[in-house]
Amino acid sequence: MLGLDFGDRRIGVAVSEGRIAVPLTIIEHKNRAADLARIVALAEREGAMAIVVGMPLAPDGGEGEQARLTRKFGEQLAAAVALAVVYQDERLTSFDVASARAGRKNKPIDDLAAAAILQRYIDAQEHAS
Repeated sequence: MLGLDFGDRRIGVAVSEGRIAVPLTIIEHKNRAADLARIVALAEREGAMAIVVGMPLAPDGGEGEQARLTRKFGEQLAAAVALAVVYQDERLTSFDVASARAGRKNKPIDDLAAAAILQRYIDAQEHAS
């Protein structure tokens, strides 16, 4: 599986190694077509069976503007790739990776956020079965 932390300037990407999510890369936003092509290529290279997109829900669980943009991106991604595209609540992900920020001073942590999102999805699937 691939995990994505979608943002306006960057897209963090993580991959699952068994039941563990690990950071893979950060895609600097160019344009939507180029971003989608890069993700599709990564999914093929990594042998992904699904793509998990972090959904930035509001504290009350509702969807605001960023969630709407993320859902639109997910729909475009689903049309570009022959894989399931699913969403995972990413609330409080920044707290999950806050300690990593100290070790990556002035460097983006979008890939770490993607790994946290993907790990939450993996853990939720394990608890559901």
